[in-house]
Amino acid sequence: MSGTPGFRVASVDYQAALDDLRRVRETVFVQEQQVPVDLEWDALDPLCHHVVAYDDEGRAIGTGRLTPERKIGRMAVLADWRGRGVGEALLAALVAEARQRQWSQVSLHAQVSAEAFYARQGFLPQGDRFQEAGIEHQSMHRRLGAAMAIEQAREATAIVSALATQAHRSLCIYSRDLDPGLFDAPPVLDALRRLAIRQRGGEIRVLVQDAATPQRNLAPLIGLAQRLPSVFAFRQTRDPVDRGYPSAYVVNDDGGYYFRPLGHRFDGEAGLEHGGRARQLREEFGHVWERSRAVTEYRALGL
Repeated sequence: MSGTPGFRVASVDYQAALDDLRRVRETVFVQEQQVPVDLEWDALDPLCHHVVAYDDEGRAIGTGRLTPERKIGRMAVLADWRGRGVGEALLAALVAEARQRQWSQVSLHAQVSAEAFYARQGFLPQGDRFQEAGIEHQSMHRRLGAAMAIEQAREATAIVSALATQAHRSLCIYSRDLDPGLFDAPPVLDALRRLAIRQRGGEIRVLVQDAATPQRNLAPLIGLAQRLPSVFAFRQTRDPVDRGYPSAYVVNDDGGYYFRPLGHRFDGEAGLEHGGRARQLREEFGHVWERSRAVTEYRALGL
């Protein structure tokens, strides 16, 4: 059981909590989304691990389940409670249960409207979109413990969103030229904005090898930084060795990283629970940061 101001999340017995599960799932899926009730309830339900979020008065406000097939599903939160951390808490409880069972991976079918939410929690898209109960879905997965292979731009977007969400206070970005297709992607910009406004004292440091191209192309990340100048800092490498460095990476202060051996490509590896590798990259970043120059031309734009 876990608690957050205003609600708590508990593991429940399926039969004992059936009324609570029905209250939430039939309100969200059957009434709001018009899913046929005979599709909402299946033979897997009694075999699943279920979690329910309760408000301070003990009323069910959210649900989720973990199936024997190692899939997360039936994630639902009542309308009045959306955007208040309930979904994140439910998902975290299910991932924790999967870890306790020593599973190496969990997957889920995300409604496309919720794909960015799951990406921020470390789930990567896999395969093409498809229809399920008349609603467009995207299959997603998350490795538990082991590093994940990143191959496509949409996976890169998802993992950078997750790294920004996972970060406690700081994020370091080492990029050639702010990587069009990655750091200008709306989900990434939104995740960076969320990190920047989450609490005072946060810091997002960005090292680039080419500061002129993003400025010339009006990179959206520069515009975001203009609005949050106390959080963002930019520097450009000037040491010849640093300027010839072929790789790129993003690393946070909570054991998460995404490393691309070739900085002009998206393929690489990433992990959310790899403290050793993350510390190594942060130390490397710090050394290069100290011998790089401040991007004063960005400041001239209002930074």
